[in-house]
Amino acid sequence: MPEATCLKVPKKSGEQAIRLVRDLNLFNSKLAVEQFKNNLCIPLVSELSPDALKKLDNELPEYAIDVHVFSERKKRHLTHLDLLADKLPPDLLAIVPRAIDFIGAIAIVEIPSELSDHKKLIGEVLLQAHRQTSTVLAKASAVGGVYRIRDFEVIAGLNKTATVHREYGCVYHVDVAKAYFSTRLSSEHNRVASQVKAGETVVDLFAGVGPFAIPIAKKQKDVRVYALDVNPDAVALLKRNVAVNRAEKQVVPVLGDARQVVKNQLLEKVDRVIMNLPETAYEFVDVACEALKKDSGIIHYYGFMKVSDSLETVKVRLAEAVNKCNRTVTKILLAKPVRDVAPYTWQVVVDAEIQ
Repeated sequence: MPEATCLKVPKKSGEQAIRLVRDLNLFNSKLAVEQFKNNLCIPLVSELSPDALKKLDNELPEYAIDVHVFSERKKRHLTHLDLLADKLPPDLLAIVPRAIDFIGAIAIVEIPSELSDHKKLIGEVLLQAHRQTSTVLAKASAVGGVYRIRDFEVIAGLNKTATVHREYGCVYHVDVAKAYFSTRLSSEHNRVASQVKAGETVVDLFAGVGPFAIPIAKKQKDVRVYALDVNPDAVALLKRNVAVNRAEKQVVPVLGDARQVVKNQLLEKVDRVIMNLPETAYEFVDVACEALKKDSGIIHYYGFMKVSDSLETVKVRLAEAVNKCNRTVTKILLAKPVRDVAPYTWQVVVDAEIQ
């Protein structure tokens, strides 16, 4: 049995750790993930770079790098790249997307223009490589508009954009053509939900189908979460998800503009504000400050940052916006990149305590 470098994490962090290792292209698919006492040992293809270690430090509360004797996987799963190897010339195979977003039974892929004549082939191969997938969608536009949605083209499988997605024990009815949803934020949904305390009142200013509100309700029964969204389709799906997850006592879905809803219903009533609208969240800092109780509260602020900038720039900009609202950032609880969204651009989060 081969010996290999491994990432050792508590079992409760296993799903998040495996997803992170895959995102970093460090997962050794030739070896099997193994349980050792109360930990999972995840096989790695190589030693970790300083950047990878920094990512682990940001994402995982507890881990260790070790060496472990692994069992070999009995049968290696063929990836879509394996299946395309004899169907595309090397120059085109090299630009086939590696990163695929899986939402329920739907796979979403971004096809480079050079591969447009081969998109149907890529779609069929993705269905073959991922048996749980019934539809492959190609991105046909950028995310845009007030509702933050994009166009898709069905390139293989069933002609649908709706599915049921599960993560961290929560169930979501999703329609990717009608409401924004990203599985790449799953660890953020879980992280924020884990911080909410009993008795808190929370407002999610841009709630979508409920990926922050639902896990909060799942983890903490004694809370009230006002989940706001201006998109009627998103709120319809949100209401369905609240019912499916039995969160009616904790989550209050509200259709409307966040600024108006806070002004009319939530002035100085909440302990925590979630602001996951990175394109324009800065414009709603005043709304978040108005919603927070007089004494203090917490903001989870999401924005974009160029790689050439620093997190300090984002923190200073947020603090200045808060000061304009006659409030003060008393403590930065966390500031980190969440994911890359475009070349040289990151989505970042800042958790700030406001007084």
